[in-house]
Amino acid sequence: MIARVNALLLTVAVLCMYGCASGESYTRPDFHFGSVESVAVVSVEGQVRGEAGKNQIADFFAMELLKKGYRVVERTQVKALLAEQEFQASEFTRPEGAAQVGRILNVSAIVLVNVPRLNERIEMTAKMLDVEDASILWMGSGSGTTGRTMATVGGAVLGAGAGVAAGSNRSGKVAAGAAGALVGGLAGYALSPEQATQARKIITKMCESLPGRY
Repeated sequence: MIARVNALLLTVAVLCMYGCASGESYTRPDFHFGSVESVAVVSVEGQVRGEAGKNQIADFFAMELLKKGYRVVERTQVKALLAEQEFQASEFTRPEGAAQVGRILNVSAIVLVNVPRLNERIEMTAKMLDVEDASILWMGSGSGTTGRTMATVGGAVLGAGAGVAAGSNRSGKVAAGAAGALVGGLAGYALSPEQATQARKIITKMCESLPGRY
């Protein structure tokens, strides 16, 4: 029994480790990206409820922008400057709003991120806007799975197996197995590191075709 449980857990672990991620993007063909000297990730909206998570996703995009040769304004500075002006997220996409943000932050373009889904599956979109007229210069989308469901199942199986092994009779096995499944399922539900890893992979794939400044 224990050997079978261990074999199943190994399979679950392998499946969790190789969660898939995909991304694609489209670029305005008539625009010369060498003219974009600096960029600011000004908004992360959607299902990312905490500021720590928003900062992490913004930082992942900042890393990709830096790889492409752009100068990126630090997010804490962006938040502080925009808070002083009492900017709302809906204002960024209007030409006059985008232009004002550009003047405040002294950037050529801004990036807006939306994460409509963030659980065992992550989905997100992002777009880079020209601060002169709020036109879209680049837009990408991506998605992936974190292995959350499989990790929860694996924890439940582990707990159930331990409970059954500890039970001394048939009724004890059933009760211990059920209790172990509950505890194991709850223990397997902590996924913040997995979400961060998968979000990073998604963003990397989304930005693969983003033109650089070189």
